[in-house]
Amino acid sequence: MPLLLQSELLRRAGFAHGFFTRVGGASRPPYGSLNFSTATGDRPEAVQENFRRAAAALGVAPERIYFLTQVHGRACHVTSSAHEPALVAGWRGDAILSSEPGVACAVRTADCPALLLGERHSGAVAAVHSGWRSTAAGVAEAALRELRELAGRCGVRRPEILAALGPHIESCCFEVGEDVAERLALGSPLGGAIVQRPRRPGPARPRVDLRRAIEAQLCACGIEAGDVDHVRGCTVCDAARFHSHRRDGPRSGRMLAAVVARPPSC
Repeated sequence: MPLLLQSELLRRAGFAHGFFTRVGGASRPPYGSLNFSTATGDRPEAVQENFRRAAAALGVAPERIYFLTQVHGRACHVTSSAHEPALVAGWRGDAILSSEPGVACAVRTADCPALLLGERHSGAVAAVHSGWRSTAAGVAEAALRELRELAGRCGVRRPEILAALGPHIESCCFEVGEDVAERLALGSPLGGAIVQRPRRPGPARPRVDLRRAIEAQLCACGIEAGDVDHVRGCTVCDAARFHSHRRDGPRSGRMLAAVVARPPSC
């Protein structure tokens, strides 16, 4: 079975979900062994089997896992079982939402942060791809607004949203240029506090704490700090558990993060 990491907050609220690692799949090296993309050269039959295993772990049918063509922006899309997964996979955006029980919203990553959201009363969910460009563009804010509207259409007057932020390239490894550091600082409620600058002159570049930046964005949008869960791990440092584009280059595999909409609790 695939190895997946979970948020205690989402689990206690009844949301089937997982941040899948690279462990427990059918892919051969260099994609070994749980890879969710054919774009870098993996065998389609292996990726299909990996999705089947992920679906079993989530308790859904493989055709109920939905993901987008991610473009490092802030566009959001709402889906349901009325849509064919192949159609949805062609939609361009970085946040996918659903309020239909049994529909799994997913994103694929290889260093970028994956953010999973669940609304406590309606059971509606969102999966968000929050790479540095999307973080700077405010994709978390856009996804929260869409999820609140979706919960409202389900009759929820006061949405209560839980958030889980998964493993990604942590500040220990996320070295960037000054231009990227400045863009992220401008898009963060914490400003330059998310940027760690070298203490001494030299070739070292700034490092950015994406985890802290995204949490601050969530809290600025009204999410309580206690409703934000951190599922930790650095994708670059931990080659045994995670794929990493920065570490392995263009032939790195892709991981999956998914959350399943559940029936309303009210």
